[in-house]
Amino acid sequence: MSIQLNHHRQGEGPPLVLLHGVGHHWQGWRPVIDLLAGEFDVIACDSPGFGSSAPLPSSMEPTITSYADAFEWFFAELGLTRPHVAGNSMGGAIALELARRRAVASVTALSPAGFWTAAERRFCQISLSALASTPKVARPAVERAARTRAGRIALFSQTFGYPARLPPEEAVATLRDAWASPAMAATLKSFDSYRFQRPDELRHTPVTIAWGERDRLLPYRLQAPRAMAMMPWATHLRLGAGHVPYYDDPSAVAAAIRTTARAVPREAAAGRA
Repeated sequence: MSIQLNHHRQGEGPPLVLLHGVGHHWQGWRPVIDLLAGEFDVIACDSPGFGSSAPLPSSMEPTITSYADAFEWFFAELGLTRPHVAGNSMGGAIALELARRRAVASVTALSPAGFWTAAERRFCQISLSALASTPKVARPAVERAARTRAGRIALFSQTFGYPARLPPEEAVATLRDAWASPAMAATLKSFDSYRFQRPDELRHTPVTIAWGERDRLLPYRLQAPRAMAMMPWATHLRLGAGHVPYYDDPSAVAAAIRTTARAVPREAAAGRA
């Protein structure tokens, strides 16, 4: 199946695909892209049904598995053979599933979805849907608040460790894209059936899992120990960031991705090229 996704491409070097979380868009990665474009061919994507990408075909449920299918097709469209992939939240879960399929050279998963209990997953779904379902009549006031420092702290403290660092225009664009997403509600609902499992299937791929210690959506103290127990052979990092770390600490995010990509054996990288 052919699939075209809105994406931004910048830089030269081995291909690196960046995947955002539910309700977000590729532009959130901008601070990190600027740090990586000097050594990677960076491809930051809008997932199907988010940002400016069309939804998945109507015959496909918007599940983590379906999104992994879509990105495999996208890799084929662009002629990418096992690119490096980094993903945040839902994007982190998609990246890990792509590793399971041996479709990627390395994975950096930032606060990935799927290491939750049922109660934690439900809390995540309710929290994200609350802001995304803001009534239209209230949206202008919410946008005005997002342009202020105090407003960004009130609106984004659950997902950003330092919401005041989020530029006002990016804050407003994040809200607008979440409100406009045709896939938001169905994708959040599909989380009901997703939980990360069978970790041994990923042993063939360098994997880094990083959690923000200021994450209030999928708290570090709960999620990180489960990930470590399931994949003790992976690299596990603690970031001084929130759930969405791009603006909180772009240097640390870029360093994690860079180090993971460099862990790919030289012969494997040569074969991919």
